[in-house]
Amino acid sequence: MQSNGPLDILPLWGLFVAILLVVLLSIEGGFRLGKYRRSQSEQEQEAPVGAMVGATLGLLAFFLAFTFGMAAERFEVRKKVVLDEANAIGTTYLRAGMIPERREEIRALLRDYVDARLNAVQSGNVAEGIRRSENILDQLWVHAVVVGTQNPNSIVVGLFVQSLNEVIDLHTKRVTAGVRNRIPGAIWVALFAVGIVALATMGYHGGLAGTRRSFAVLPVAFAFSAVIVLIADLDRPLEGALKVSQQALIDVRQTMNVP
Repeated sequence: MQSNGPLDILPLWGLFVAILLVVLLSIEGGFRLGKYRRSQSEQEQEAPVGAMVGATLGLLAFFLAFTFGMAAERFEVRKKVVLDEANAIGTTYLRAGMIPERREEIRALLRDYVDARLNAVQSGNVAEGIRRSENILDQLWVHAVVVGTQNPNSIVVGLFVQSLNEVIDLHTKRVTAGVRNRIPGAIWVALFAVGIVALATMGYHGGLAGTRRSFAVLPVAFAFSAVIVLIADLDRPLEGALKVSQQALIDVRQTMNVP
């Protein structure tokens, strides 16, 4: 059920290695081209090339900041939706205790619903978790229709139906934010294209200046690769070290235990 991104074919550690190699090859290729151009009779001036290097590196920094901001924003949205869903479920569970009919059946379904949400994240079987969650929501709505039809003028029933409707809306919002809203492939392509050009231009300037290869290239390559992997980690809801905590749902589930 998770929308696959263009970088999902590689694990995060494999992505780090691949990016590191691409960065080093880009710099080395630019360095050799610059060294070749220096050996020609018509030599380029270093000053204009240095200005172009600064411009391309600035553009790369802009793309990195833009992409990181996009991934971080999606991560924050996923955290907020989990909290909103936990609050909505807790409110619905409390209001279910005040409706005149089917309160125990509805509360049991709400407990199953939270279990399904937590199991989907913990097991990684998102498609099955979403299918089970939607099935439980359908059953809850059937009960809500029956209770609402039998008590059309009840304020308590109206409040219960309102909170249940919010739970249903948040289910769709969480699925969209959690597994489908990824960084577009075009952004990744543009980022890598600008990165390769900028780093190759940096290496070209070094070769044109006639300097030796510097070990400073390695920290640059590691730093760039680390930032890209961090962005990819933020963009993968179910993988990596940066995962949205489900503690809010766990806390709600503990309050729903049958005494």
